[in-house]
Amino acid sequence: MVALNNLPKDGVIKVDKTDNIEKNKNKYLITAKDFNFYYNHGKKHALKNINIKIKENSIVSFIGPSGCGKSTFLRSINRMNDLVDDVKMSGEICINEKDIYEPGYDVTRLRTEVGMVFQKPNPFPMSIYENIAFGPKSLRIKNKAALNQIVEQSLKEAALWDDVKDILNQSASGLSGGQQQRLCIARAIAMRPKILLMDEPTSALDPIATLKIEDLLIKLKKDYTIIIVTHSMAQATRISNYSAFFLQGELIEFGKTKKIFTNPFDQRTEDYISGRFG
Repeated sequence: MVALNNLPKDGVIKVDKTDNIEKNKNKYLITAKDFNFYYNHGKKHALKNINIKIKENSIVSFIGPSGCGKSTFLRSINRMNDLVDDVKMSGEICINEKDIYEPGYDVTRLRTEVGMVFQKPNPFPMSIYENIAFGPKSLRIKNKAALNQIVEQSLKEAALWDDVKDILNQSASGLSGGQQQRLCIARAIAMRPKILLMDEPTSALDPIATLKIEDLLIKLKKDYTIIIVTHSMAQATRISNYSAFFLQGELIEFGKTKKIFTNPFDQRTEDYISGRFG
C-alpha cells in the first residue's frame, strides 16, 4: 500500500503485492488495556476493562447479543464515539503501540488510517468517481492522473471496477445495494488505511451480495486488518481468523474462530453460539 502523502508526482501508484501475512503474523497492530467506556455522564458503563490484542492482516469478528458493547468498542478504535455527547473513557487503545486516547493525538490522521464501513450503504449524493475521489481531494491531492489512479485502484480492490468503469460519472445512488456497499468499501480503501472497521456491513444485503462482500474481505485481508461486527454466526465462521464474544459490556472470550465455535472455554460463549440466548 502507498500512503497518500507519499504519492508519486506522476500519479502512478506502485503497489507491493508481496504477501506480508507471514512476516506480520506475530505482530499486534491493535491492543486494548483495561479499556472502559461510559455513556450519560458515567451512568452507563458500556465497556468494562476490555483487554485484547489483534494481529495484523487478520479478520476479527465481534459477536454477541444486541447492546453487548461490540459496536461501541468498534467505534472506540477510530474514536467515532468522540462525536457522542456526555461520554468518557479510561484505559488504553493502542495502534502500533501508540495510545490513540493520549492528549494531542491527531484524530484526523487516525480516521485516515482506520477506515469505517457502516451497516447501511451510505454513498455520497454525487457520482461514483467523486465518491472515491472525495477523501483524497480532502487531503489536497489535485493531480488528475493521481486521482484517476486512486479511483481505479480502489474500485478494483473492492471488486467493483468492471461493474462501473463505464459509468463513473453517473450517480452512485443508481447502484444496487451490494454495489453501493462495495463502493463504500472502495471509498474507505481510497484513503489507504491500515485498518478497516465494519459494523454489520452485510445485514441489509441479500445472500448473493453478502457472499460477494465476504469473498472481498477475505481477499482484502492481505493488505488490511479487518474488524467486523456481525450477528451472523455463519458469517463469523466463514470469514474470520479470530472471534471476540462480548456480553453486557465485557469481553468474555477471544481466540481463534475455530476454537471459539468448537471448544469455547466459557459456558456463556457456548450458550450464545448454540442459540440458547441472544
